Amino acid sequence: MEPRGPNIPALKELSFDKNVDVNLFETTIRILGGLLSCYHLTGDQLFLDKAKDLGSRMMPAFKTPSKIPFSDVNIGKGTAHPPRWTSDSTVAEVTSIQLEFRELSHLTQDPQYQVWTANHHRNIRKVLPGKYDGLVPMFINTNSGQFSHKGVFTLGARADSYYEYLLKQWIQGGKTEDELLEDYLQAVEGVKKHLVRQTGPGRLTFIGELSQNRFNPKMDHLVCFLPGTLALGAHSGLPPDHMDLAQQLMETCHQMYRQMETGLSPEIAHFNVQGSEALIAVLQPADRHNLLRPETVESLFYMYRFTKEAKYRDWGWDILQSFNAFTKVPGGGYTSISNVRDPANPGPRDKMESFFLGETLKYLYLLFSDDEELLSLDKYVFNTEAHPLPIWPSPPK
Repeated sequence: MEPRGPNIPALKELSFDKNVDVNLFETTIRILGGLLSCYHLTGDQLFLDKAKDLGSRMMPAFKTPSKIPFSDVNIGKGTAHPPRWTSDSTVAEVTSIQLEFRELSHLTQDPQYQVWTANHHRNIRKVLPGKYDGLVPMFINTNSGQFSHKGVFTLGARADSYYEYLLKQWIQGGKTEDELLEDYLQAVEGVKKHLVRQTGPGRLTFIGELSQNRFNPKMDHLVCFLPGTLALGAHSGLPPDHMDLAQQLMETCHQMYRQMETGLSPEIAHFNVQGSEALIAVLQPADRHNLLRPETVESLFYMYRFTKEAKYRDWGWDILQSFNAFTKVPGGGYTSISNVRDPANPGPRDKMESFFLGETLKYLYLLFSDDEELLSLDKYVFNTEAHPLPIWPSPPK
């Protein structure tokens, strides 16, 4: 494909030379990942040039005493800093940028991007105090390089994509980097040992949280990425019991939608482990909102691709119908809502997160497509913002 001409708006108007602080993680997964995907899907050099410019501007975030990157970087000034209120970075954020920077190095033949991200990921791979059977705490200090807030383990916010990127980097690299696979397998065993529980006789399997050895039967909607990740691992040759757990968790994520009056999942579900039925417990008022998140439909896409079971499409269709009934805005677009338990007054928030377009609708489209070669999971790996990146060819043995 020929490069775009000088009158194309992306060439003339998309500039990263701006005096603005951006979040390293969000900018990497959304913008850098999006540019790299655009390059692969169009062949247009423009997108790779823009990706290289942006990637270079984010390198100052890695210049810390510990090599653990700062959370924020000024892409115009070339300065970086942690959040204003702490010197900690979120573990999920600093360990979920590797797919993108590895790909940038792969395309440009410039190792710096991969080297910086590999350095700090290697630091976390060490058996740092606070790691527990493959599970990691939610925060890490950019000065010391040590975990902070130890003893709290979740697969929800602040930790989720650490686990996702262990597997996906291994797949991206042609399944040759054994240390990534070892960490992922150890983490799955840690999840099964410490975080997996079931409700009463109805037997919904869910992932809870651990805080100072106390179990909390609370599961973020974010955790619904896990069925898809487990299924992807099983498809890639990992143990079949990963798929068994994926199917059980997929049912639970489906119930998080089905049991709500609007047919939409809350942000956080609480499970009743003593009750006589497999019901999701009464929700805390602050947990009842729905932000149009993609994780459940993402996993439905993987489950359908690998099993061809029609129920996964049916569940996705039900979710789309609920989005249309309770979040669609007459003038155009969709909105987050405040209460999934009140269909008469769901409380529209007048805000549509970008991941609804970038992920939720994309995964629904792929779920309903009959074209197996449309972004084949044997050829592409999706970053955590649903941008497909090619799987590298395995090196000759």
